[in-house]
Amino acid sequence: MVGKLFIGLMSGTSLDGVDVALVEFNTFNNPHRPPHVIQTHFVPYPPALRAQILALQHPTDNELEITALAGNQLARLYANAVNALLTKQALSSSNISAIGCHGQTIRHQPGFKDGTGFTLQIGNAALLSELTGITVVSDFRSRDIAAGGQGAPLVPAFHQAVFSHPQKNRILVNIGGIANLTYLPKTDDVLNAVIGFDSGPGNMLMDYWTKLHLNQDYDTNGQWASTGLVLDRLLADMLAEPYFALPPPKSTGRDLFHAGWLKQHLLYPHLRPQDVARTLVELTAETIFQAIVNTSLAVDEVYLCGGGAHNTLLTARLKDKLGNIPLTTTEALGMGVDWVEAIAFAWLAKQTLEGKTSSLPEVTGAKGARILGAIYPH
Repeated sequence: MVGKLFIGLMSGTSLDGVDVALVEFNTFNNPHRPPHVIQTHFVPYPPALRAQILALQHPTDNELEITALAGNQLARLYANAVNALLTKQALSSSNISAIGCHGQTIRHQPGFKDGTGFTLQIGNAALLSELTGITVVSDFRSRDIAAGGQGAPLVPAFHQAVFSHPQKNRILVNIGGIANLTYLPKTDDVLNAVIGFDSGPGNMLMDYWTKLHLNQDYDTNGQWASTGLVLDRLLADMLAEPYFALPPPKSTGRDLFHAGWLKQHLLYPHLRPQDVARTLVELTAETIFQAIVNTSLAVDEVYLCGGGAHNTLLTARLKDKLGNIPLTTTEALGMGVDWVEAIAFAWLAKQTLEGKTSSLPEVTGAKGARILGAIYPH
């Protein structure tokens, strides 16, 4: 190994578990070489922890204590995942420069009430450092929010560093619980900047509906939804959500797109569950497509990543909507669809330790680029 090793941890709005990526960054002969992914690992959330985190998305009794203890539990889960990865690779904690830990978002409210707002990701980074013996970088969103930004999405800076092309305008779409996109102008384009924002629900509402009716965590390949029909009136009602019409910079999450949001639209009699499932797929596809169209910029190719990239019904609908614009996944760029964000947080930790900025003010709306993250040294 000729580079420095970092570990990225990502647990997103899908609340399915934590993605772990061990990444080597070459800092010697070619600092611009793409990161080398040595090993990946996924640890699912225990059902009780997932239910607890889901409940914390909204005000509840004794939430300060519950949040703190859930953060401790997450730190132990993260630490077990990291230590298992190190054992598998015959590495020790001293071989790792740092862990970049996004944490689990509980609330994300930029600009809320006082104009600054707040964001909260739990995971007790101090305990994680103690349990692994590794420096931890966490709390990446807060500095951008303090600078007047949305605090999200944070991954576009990584996309720019790794996936930009000299002659092609690319869009990367990450379909997790929430879907977000990054517009990457070709590198010799001096007129257009990187654009990144959350388009709306990704898998979140689809997964909720599948769990409610099938008691499955997700609808594999959209098979169940494929048996239903799009309910045009329901789709139109959901598309009338004001968030979709907001210009970027913007970000969202479970604070808006939760079960209650869906239920307030399900006011029609005799709705078949599979028809609602099919309509939710269409909602995700249409809002992603409209987000791409609304950039009003030339697009040469689109790449998908995140769990939604596995949903063949969803990807087929996106292909239909995009027409002649080629659509594939980040696998074609050498990066697995399930690991892009975990790799990105390894990169974000590296940027922080090197004293380099990793936010894009043109994406988040902040007053300027900032060095992100809080460091818990070991």
